[in-house]
Amino acid sequence: MHTVHTIRELREAVTRARQNKKRIGFVPTMGNLHEGHLSLIDEARAQSDFVVSSIFVNPMQFGANEDLDAYPRTLAADQAGLASRGCDLLFAPNVGEVYPNGLEAETRVAVPKLGDKHCGASRSGHFEGVATVVTKLFNMVQPDLAVFGKKDYQQLAIIRKLVQDLCFPVAIIGIDTSRESSGLARSSRNGYLSESERHTAAELYQTLVQARKQLLAGKLLEEVRQTAISALESKGFQVDYFNIANRDSLEPATEKDQSLVLLVAAFLGSTRLIDNLEVDRQG
Repeated sequence: MHTVHTIRELREAVTRARQNKKRIGFVPTMGNLHEGHLSLIDEARAQSDFVVSSIFVNPMQFGANEDLDAYPRTLAADQAGLASRGCDLLFAPNVGEVYPNGLEAETRVAVPKLGDKHCGASRSGHFEGVATVVTKLFNMVQPDLAVFGKKDYQQLAIIRKLVQDLCFPVAIIGIDTSRESSGLARSSRNGYLSESERHTAAELYQTLVQARKQLLAGKLLEEVRQTAISALESKGFQVDYFNIANRDSLEPATEKDQSLVLLVAAFLGSTRLIDNLEVDRQG
């Protein structure tokens, strides 16, 4: 695997691959990679001939009181992990390479409606930062396909809409959430959890599973939602939101909706965790 740090080097390497008739797969990350990230590399490897990954901790998607400075930077370990899974090229730019004129002078990309609710309601500007950096990275790499995990369900929906609206010729592939044996969704932020918190954190997924069972048993949406919130609070979570949404629009679900997604964000100590679970009520 080759590592580059500038857009010029990146484009030269991708151009050579294209000249050799290779299909370009792309996996953007913020580093501190775990098995979930590496499973995305596996999927890109299976569906393309030349796999590019990026590591960039994007300051535009962090709020004023969020963990930008504390976010783990583990480049050497990440390089080893990527190389072990057959990644061909790593793009690891600094902030000045991505935002040469500074964040305040940067053109921004916003996806309306989808980014306003759920995480967007409590993380102002977050999805604008995500949409902007993904747009820039797609223009830098110009991949044929890009692979994302479903753990951030709202983010994936926003990226799909972005690609559709801006006519990017990029196929977006979503991969099921990678989980630990306890059910806890793998996340770089899990490293912030203490041993006891990590045990408790698995209850987030178990609460989603229980809520899905209740929905499939015919319980009313709001009853299921309130029961889940109470269950999480009783286990020590501070719930940001627990929402039941239409899977396609991410608008609040109605009792008539059949394709649903449960979306949750909650703090355990100072660590913010997110998760989701799809529910299909057809029939």
